[in-house]
Amino acid sequence: MNWMPVVHPSVLGGVTRMPNIVVLVKQVPDTNAKIAISGETVDLSAVKMVMSPYDEFALETALLHKEAAGGEVTALTVGGPAAEKILKDAKAMGVDNIVRIETSDSMDTNALQTVLKDAISSLGAEVVYCGKSAADTGAGSTGPGVAERLGWSSASNVVSASFDGGLSVTAPGNGGNVRLSVPLPAVVSCDKGSFKVRKANIKGIMQAKKAAVDVRAIEALPSTATVVNQSLPPAKPAGKSYQGGEAAAEVAQLLRDEANVL
Repeated sequence: MNWMPVVHPSVLGGVTRMPNIVVLVKQVPDTNAKIAISGETVDLSAVKMVMSPYDEFALETALLHKEAAGGEVTALTVGGPAAEKILKDAKAMGVDNIVRIETSDSMDTNALQTVLKDAISSLGAEVVYCGKSAADTGAGSTGPGVAERLGWSSASNVVSASFDGGLSVTAPGNGGNVRLSVPLPAVVSCDKGSFKVRKANIKGIMQAKKAAVDVRAIEALPSTATVVNQSLPPAKPAGKSYQGGEAAAEVAQLLRDEANVL
């Protein structure tokens, strides 16, 4: 996590420039869905797809930044046409623009982060918000990786942010939270924290249905990692039940020798 003294919004010729904000969103399987394996791959044909939950916190932070400092918010995703649903959800919540980078191919981390870097650069962003990790992979590398490729400041696991005179964030530190002043341009990865995600209203939902998605093509690097197979973890063994005081000695032994809690 990089931190430096706070910088104020850019001023050119005495005029304060409004920030150009991008929020990264990803379509993932519903976290409450039951995942099934077909052959050696995950079968998502009957699974509801949603916006990754941590991305919702990033989206809320981006909208708060716009409300405090002006500017525009662009929601950006990488994927096929089905991913446009989460862009429409973001539009209903209040983003100004929705952009999808067209791809039907799976990408490893390096390829994906390079595509995101190119897209962010083409959009002229000054600050990028994303979730601390995606609900499907849980890797947590996108924010720091994109920041590294852009050469920007990076703040991770952010639980709150303020925009008075610049960007400052709160993130976990040794023994508690720390307050950091983040120089722009920057990539900020958001955790749950104090963020309360707003709900889309009827007007926003109706406008989102008519909104046009800006579809772009960016050539991705060849992926160097491929998924060989996918499998569910082994089933947990059946639990054991004990009744009566005469079982106390055996229970104590199992807690000590198997559960390692005594």
